[in-house]
Amino acid sequence: MTSRLLTMACLLWALAATGSAHAQASTLNRSVRVLDTLEPAIPRPEQDQAVAAKLAALKAKSGKKPNIVWLLVDDMGYGDPGSYGGGKAVGAETPQMDKLAAAGLRLTSAYAQNTCTPTRSAMLTGRLPVRTGLTRPILAGDKLTVNPWEGETSLPKILGEAGYNTLLVGKWHIGSANGMRPYEVGFDEYYGYYGAQKETSQAVDPARYPDLVLDKDKFARYLELGEDHALVHGFKDGRLAEISVIKSTEDMARADMVLTNFSVNKIKELAKSNKPFFLEHAFMKVHTDNYAHPDFKGRSASKYPYKDAVLEVDTEIGLIVKALEEAGVLENTLVFVTSDNGPQMDGWPDSGYTPFRGGKGTTWEGGVRVPGIAYWKGMIKPGRVSDDVFDLMDLFNTAVHLAGADARLPTDRYIDGVNQTSFLLHDEGEGKRECVFFWFKSDLMAVRMREYKEHVKVILPHSTFMHIDMATVQDTGTAPWLFNLYIDPKEELPVGHRMNAWLASLGAEMGAHAATFKKYPPKKIGL
Repeated sequence: MTSRLLTMACLLWALAATGSAHAQASTLNRSVRVLDTLEPAIPRPEQDQAVAAKLAALKAKSGKKPNIVWLLVDDMGYGDPGSYGGGKAVGAETPQMDKLAAAGLRLTSAYAQNTCTPTRSAMLTGRLPVRTGLTRPILAGDKLTVNPWEGETSLPKILGEAGYNTLLVGKWHIGSANGMRPYEVGFDEYYGYYGAQKETSQAVDPARYPDLVLDKDKFARYLELGEDHALVHGFKDGRLAEISVIKSTEDMARADMVLTNFSVNKIKELAKSNKPFFLEHAFMKVHTDNYAHPDFKGRSASKYPYKDAVLEVDTEIGLIVKALEEAGVLENTLVFVTSDNGPQMDGWPDSGYTPFRGGKGTTWEGGVRVPGIAYWKGMIKPGRVSDDVFDLMDLFNTAVHLAGADARLPTDRYIDGVNQTSFLLHDEGEGKRECVFFWFKSDLMAVRMREYKEHVKVILPHSTFMHIDMATVQDTGTAPWLFNLYIDPKEELPVGHRMNAWLASLGAEMGAHAATFKKYPPKKIGL
């Protein structure tokens, strides 16, 4: 039987399995499943015990559970921050991100989903988008048959029940209809925009979108779609206010600083509370269309709007961390900086840089491998670097564990995240995730295990940088494409039959993964 047929046989057998919800993983797999509904993890008992003692000592000192702050940049490339090989070398210095990376843990194999909505939903549910139905952005005109948040247990809901104040500032992009907004799915408070930057800016830029903005008939029909371009302030108790509306590209240019100022002031307020807090600050930038804030226009070496936006976001990250320090909570706060996917090369030159193949919208490394910086003063040893795999979904389980709320994890559905607390906090921490699975909408595309990555489907562009607008999904052919990312990080030449013994093993991992959908079928929401 060829390796290709073996892989497909594993998948089909797993999906058809009736005796168990899970097929057998490969002998290469070090992870252990402790609960039917939880993704298996690599046991690290000594590491876990050491970090548990470390956290207990901190709680005794601070008197509070730790705060959790996510700083989520939109569409920033792996190669944009200086600490990841970019920065000054690619025309926009990032001293604040680099400072955090040097003072904390820099993850070199952190993974997102391939587009923004899937990543954001996965981070807040701990579940793959194919399970929740949130497999792509919800666009104007989409008619959903089911609210994807129905039946889901969000991270802010769990943390709120565990005694946290929960706040989202910035971009949402996981549904703006009734029942789908941040303050309706668990957050105590929301201050931001429901959609992505481009969805707003295209209505106010006649230079870039003349056939929309300058055509009265088309523009009127566009407005009928109901796109919301307002900055809103919503609360769990039902209060909702429209703060302002984006009416010009200058308004769009200033939006992120407005959001940052809100977070800075809110940190001062939250720090005075007797409750810990969870803050997700989701930048609008650097998602196309980028318009430079007046204070940053031309300040990057590149002078291009995207690079000016990178410089601005980096500065704002520094302002938020400074606010934590001035509020006296920096030593009791986990800060995690990342991006929701790779750079959107379709918007070039209004896009970032990745040294890897592909970009946003693909499951090549360029689309899914992102910067991941974990910083916690006094808790994470400065200068750590790790290539152990980390999925941004792991932040869900990690946050739940830090809140002491593991018992609140849902047990009636499959959770794909892994608790990586001890990996992040131990001075010599090792990762607890064995595999990262890559999906494109409802297609299982690839798996990474250690330094190996195997594709059974790929996304191939038909023109330069056209990873979304001009690309097709294709089967890999007679055999899966297996790459050793340590010798071929650009995924240019498969090594399967010539130089590698693990082709069938990674196929078995896909089979075991696919089998979880037998007992816990994916949700269909009409996308």
